Amino acid sequence: MLNLNIQNHKPLREIVYDELREGILTGAIKPGTRMMEVDLAEEMGVSRTPVREAIRKLEKEGLVTIRPRKGAYASDISVKSMMDILEVRSNLEGLAAELAARRMPEEKKKELIKIEAAFEKALSDGDMKEMIHMDTLFHHFIVEGSENNHLILLVEQLQELVLRFRYIYYKDFKRAGEMAPEHRDIYEAIINNAPDAARDSAFNHIDRLKDMIVKDDLK
Repeated sequence: MLNLNIQNHKPLREIVYDELREGILTGAIKPGTRMMEVDLAEEMGVSRTPVREAIRKLEKEGLVTIRPRKGAYASDISVKSMMDILEVRSNLEGLAAELAARRMPEEKKKELIKIEAAFEKALSDGDMKEMIHMDTLFHHFIVEGSENNHLILLVEQLQELVLRFRYIYYKDFKRAGEMAPEHRDIYEAIINNAPDAARDSAFNHIDRLKDMIVKDDLK
């Protein structure tokens, strides 16, 4: 399940934390999975102490839920939680796209086109991991293009929660295919210095995700 990187130069407790955290974010540790200290320590080849410390830290981040007399579990992902996050994303990323259409320099616009091309290649190849990576990069690049440090910081705080959602909705390759033209609408508006269209396209892109969640309940 997990691949502990013992060559990492970080303290062991941080390596264990990073591995468990990545496992939860990417879905390698599925929501609702019991986080047994003994089993995880044995699997990762470490003592229980760094595992216990990692679990406590993950609880503070909302990625682990500790139930009295029952133990620790990877936190569930509720439909309401996803909708709450997407509501915030639609406003923040809509603003980011609007600002990027006003401020992104020409060389950055060319890079944005290349990122989307890489996303579409991953889609064509059926490479889910690469699709998720390029999708994340696409949105990150637009937010960076806003050149608003406060906005960038706010969106960064959401990105890791959003990552968990991506691993869920990317299982539906039909939805992944629909995302390519939506991405194109966003970057074309940015390239053409059309801030209103960029904002509206970003809103529409995330609203489609909300519609999918409500319709399918992601089950």
